[in-house]
This record gives sequence, C-alpha cells and structure tokens, in this order.
Amino acid sequence: MIFAVVGPSGAGKDTLLSGALAARPDLRLVRRVITRPTKAGGEDFEGVTEAEFQTRLAQGAFALTWDAHGLRYAIPHDQINGPQDVVFNGSRAALPEAVRVFPDLRVIVVTAPDAVLAARLAARGRETVSDIATRLSRAAFTLPDGIAATTVVNDSTAAEGISRLLAALQPVRA
Repeated sequence: MIFAVVGPSGAGKDTLLSGALAARPDLRLVRRVITRPTKAGGEDFEGVTEAEFQTRLAQGAFALTWDAHGLRYAIPHDQINGPQDVVFNGSRAALPEAVRVFPDLRVIVVTAPDAVLAARLAARGRETVSDIATRLSRAAFTLPDGIAATTVVNDSTAAEGISRLLAALQPVRA
C-alpha cells in the first residue's frame, strides 16, 4: 500500500511520520529528492541541484514530481518498490497526478487549527511573520474532485497525533 501524507506547514507531518515509523517497522518512509541543499535540515531527503534533478527526470528515475515553494520534489521509482507499505510526505497540489501514478494511493491529510499552526511555524524559526501569514492563508484547502482522504487532526500531544496517524495507516476494512 502507498500512503501520501499531506497538509499545511506546521501541521506536524514530519513529527507524526517519525513516530509512526518507530511504532511500525513494517512501514517505510520514501526519501524524497528535493532541489535544496541536504544541509538545509528538516526531514531526511536527498538534496540535488536543479541540473541533477533535470538529468534524473530525463532518465525516468522519478515516479512522481511536483513543484512547491520554489523547489522541485520527486518520489524516485526505487523508493516505492518492495513488499512493505510505503508512505511519503506529499503535496496537496500533486494529488491528482499522484492518484494517476499510484491508483491505490491512500491520502491522509494532517492538519491543526490555525493558532496551533502559527505557533509551530514561529517556533521552528525558518519563516518571517509575513511568510507565516502566507502559509496560514493556504492552510485550509479542498481536495481535488474525486480524491478521498482520511483526516488526522494534530492539535494535542505528539503521542496523541501519532496514535491518530497510526489509526489512519491501518488497512481499510471491508
């Protein structure tokens, strides 16, 4: 099974994913390729130049790509193969293409109230007050037509959010 976790900045996607992976060793996180220096920190990703990204794209190395916040992102083919369930931190804007590429994709939206998002964004210290306001203006969204998702509200402790994400990662019961 392939899961895409999407949601606004500050929702805690990386924190919840880290906790879910620790609790479920059978789950594998896709290591994304991003056109920013690896030393930029945050999640574990492969930082590449725009030229390297373009070369690998032309070689067919990526199953899915998208642009966001002035950067390019990719899910490499070699990251989604294998018997394990895989999860990737995706983009809401890329969901229509993701569903086309991965027909059985399950989408999980992680979100939190605006006040919680604002506090988390301010605490991480990477954005200006103006940047935070811009991110908050994009926090609410509607999924593209035909795409269903499970919503995880991350408005409490990390442990509670991880528990909610683990519940969303369970197989669908018929």
